[in-house]
Amino acid sequence: MDHIAELHGLPVHHFPAPGQDAGTLPAAETVAWRLSTDEDRGGESFEEGWERFLDTVDPARVRALVLGVGAYGSELDAADPATTAKLLADAAGRLTGLEALYLADLTFEECELSWIVQGDVTPILAAYPRLEELAVRGSNGGFDGEPGLDLTPIRHERLRTLRFENGGLPSSVARGVAASDLPALERLDMWLGTEDYGRDASVADLAPILDGGRLPALRDLGLRNADIQDEIAAAVAAAPVVARLSTLRLSLGTLGDAGAEALLGGQPLTHLAELDLHHHYLSEPMTGRLREALEPSGVRVDLDDRQRADAEGHGRYVSAGE
Repeated sequence: MDHIAELHGLPVHHFPAPGQDAGTLPAAETVAWRLSTDEDRGGESFEEGWERFLDTVDPARVRALVLGVGAYGSELDAADPATTAKLLADAAGRLTGLEALYLADLTFEECELSWIVQGDVTPILAAYPRLEELAVRGSNGGFDGEPGLDLTPIRHERLRTLRFENGGLPSSVARGVAASDLPALERLDMWLGTEDYGRDASVADLAPILDGGRLPALRDLGLRNADIQDEIAAAVAAAPVVARLSTLRLSLGTLGDAGAEALLGGQPLTHLAELDLHHHYLSEPMTGRLREALEPSGVRVDLDDRQRADAEGHGRYVSAGE
């Protein structure tokens, strides 16, 4: 996975390291600022880089931030995520225009997904009531036995996009999202991952989201990268929330013919603009049935990246685990 190139509609711009000639900096509000440091190679610590950033740009005009190496990584080469969260929260009075955050923009070479240490992101949401977009990559614990990624129920009036990208979603995060009051949330994208990498979130944890009584603005739902993708598809097939979606994403996981059969036998999906199933384990006859059922109604059905399991259906893998 490459570094992201855009966040919140803004191009990502790397904040220069000390002594690096980067020319004239762009206006603070015109880019998504990417901050990364490399203390292990003689560079500054993330805290030092963070303070230099706040003193260099006009923080009140910053709209989007992308935090990379130094702020996040493994327990061997990054700040404690609780420390990073505190730095963010403490700067809320200066970053008064912040609208978007991407936490842990790391390539596989910088840190494998399963090694990225995360913590409780609730204090960050609480500190930034104007935040419209939050993306969090990784879910591992590691610092002083801390459990890793977490979210406790919260009310947030402005958040429109929430993404969790990881190889193993904790049940506390799924339940935290399900119990939160997020009246403006339009897009929710959760990668559930596999038990091998810490997934203990279940379909039951997602029930308050699927029953349609919460998240009134939701139009784009992703429940993907899961080793239980067939179970998720079966639950989605009867979920009331689907009737008001324009985009449904069940991609990146182990979806097979059983899950697709449940979708075809469930509620109509012809109102969707897009059904994203790429990286799947469907048979050719099943992909044909899906296209025949949905594409004449104008649904864009993404069935790219077909995978193959053995004759017994074993050997299915999610797209992003390790």
